[in-house]
Amino acid sequence: MQHQNRRSFIGSMALLTGAFMFPSQLLFAADKKNRFKVAVIDLMILKRQKISALPLAKEIGADGLEIDMGGLGDRETFDNKLADPKIRQEYLDKAKELNLEICSLAMTGFYAQSFAKRPTYQKMIQDCLDTAKAMHVKVVFLPLGIQGDLIKNPELREPIVERLKVAGKMAAKAGITIGIESALDAKGELQLLKDINCKYVKSYFNFSNAIKNGRDLNDELMILGKKNIIQIHATNEDGVWLQNDPKIDLNKVKETLNDMGWSGWLVVERSRDAKQPTNVKYNFSANTSYLKSVFQPK
Repeated sequence: MQHQNRRSFIGSMALLTGAFMFPSQLLFAADKKNRFKVAVIDLMILKRQKISALPLAKEIGADGLEIDMGGLGDRETFDNKLADPKIRQEYLDKAKELNLEICSLAMTGFYAQSFAKRPTYQKMIQDCLDTAKAMHVKVVFLPLGIQGDLIKNPELREPIVERLKVAGKMAAKAGITIGIESALDAKGELQLLKDINCKYVKSYFNFSNAIKNGRDLNDELMILGKKNIIQIHATNEDGVWLQNDPKIDLNKVKETLNDMGWSGWLVVERSRDAKQPTNVKYNFSANTSYLKSVFQPK
């Protein structure tokens, strides 16, 4: 009886405490649990499929790393060193040692290659999913790229939708989500996701896609909604660091994401200073630090 009374008392106090907390206080409490994590991309820090990307990501100050699947070219599938169990284990051991997470695997080769036309696309997708599963990674990134631009090539919509339905079934079987990036605006991408009709295919949102096309970044996020965004490439095109970019108000973005109830990985892609574009530590440390100052306040 005493135990029940004590439990009721604790429950009542929790309800009373919550009742007198303002929304801003609740959000602050959520922020303290690091609802947002920051990652960099091995390809963009010039360490594509190199294990040295992990200590560099740690030095940059990231919480995790997005790993590319390797080059594609005219091959049947990606030039993927992580297909070797020994190399995979080395990555996993090093990530654990450094307290880093592998947030996603990226099929960056599709930026230049045609997802709509490559005959061995299923093998490519399967290889990526198999690698992700072996490394306990739950998200893979698939850009539809230049050749899959559905604004310039609307005739490719049907084959792309059909292929993404197939890829979605493969992803569902593996328990892994495919995050796609298209050239469409948020309304168009939302319709694309509805046409695919698979909860294992979502949007991998990119700040720069909205900004360079003159769209309101926050409106685009709200249109897509919490359930349809799996991860975010949280930078603009190159030129200036995030903190110096007049086109992005990160505090407003954070407010929008909080209003949506979205949390997850913010992955630094670009926003390199035009004066020193190849200085990896200089650029990525600055952007990572700024993202953390906004999204992980102390």
